[in-house]
Amino acid sequence: MPDVVVVTGAARGIGRALAERFAREGWAVVAGDLDATALGDVAEATGAVAVAGDTSTDAAVRALVDTATARFGGVDVFVANAGVGTLAGLDASDEQWQQALEVNVLAHVRAARVLVPHWLERGRGRFVVTASAAGLLTMLGDAPYSVSKHAAVAFAEWLSATYRHRGIVVQAVCPQGVQTRMLEESGPLQALLTRDAVVTPDEVADAVWRALRTDGFYVLPHPEVAGYSAQRAAHPDEWLAGMNRLQQRLDHTPPVSPPGPAGHRDQESA
Repeated sequence: MPDVVVVTGAARGIGRALAERFAREGWAVVAGDLDATALGDVAEATGAVAVAGDTSTDAAVRALVDTATARFGGVDVFVANAGVGTLAGLDASDEQWQQALEVNVLAHVRAARVLVPHWLERGRGRFVVTASAAGLLTMLGDAPYSVSKHAAVAFAEWLSATYRHRGIVVQAVCPQGVQTRMLEESGPLQALLTRDAVVTPDEVADAVWRALRTDGFYVLPHPEVAGYSAQRAAHPDEWLAGMNRLQQRLDHTPPVSPPGPAGHRDQESA
């Protein structure tokens, strides 16, 4: 039997590129997405088994795993790739926050609940999360996306720390700008997301494929993200100041004096 991979969010972008890459390598692919029409096109092009549905729900996750088990005997790799952005800050509604948390975080939790017991029984399995560089850094202009992607990385870290000695490999894919519909629809954030090189979905899929030969936790299609993350950890105030300067460019507004004693003295001396 071939190796078996499940890819969520497989109808377009990174998910489609992953399905295509695994199929070219001879893997059995089970592809999930909410867009049944586009998912059917992927299945026709790759030979993947399409399972349409909302892959953030327990029912859809179980349908993917059950299909893979019935057709191919189980799941070797699960790629939790489906994601959603909001382009909203404090104005994001409760519904937008809930959707981001459901799709970007809780979908991973629900998938792990189903998969991990089976993987523990056989002593191996691989859980790959498309978390975005936003999960290591931040995403200006999109609070729900930034927060939920940080949570996605945190959950992946917890899975790895808890189960790696029992044969379960967990990896977090953290690209920056990728030529996808999400980037095209990012509005003023597009300039920020394209400050470094923009990669194609195929390049992200290549990075994921190479990472399967290792147990390394982070998969960084943009290697510079490692440096940014190290800077953030070592010098948080400097890093936040730099991010705020980027925000000022987005806002087209000059900085103001910070609150606190320094600002108070300025007022007194005026």
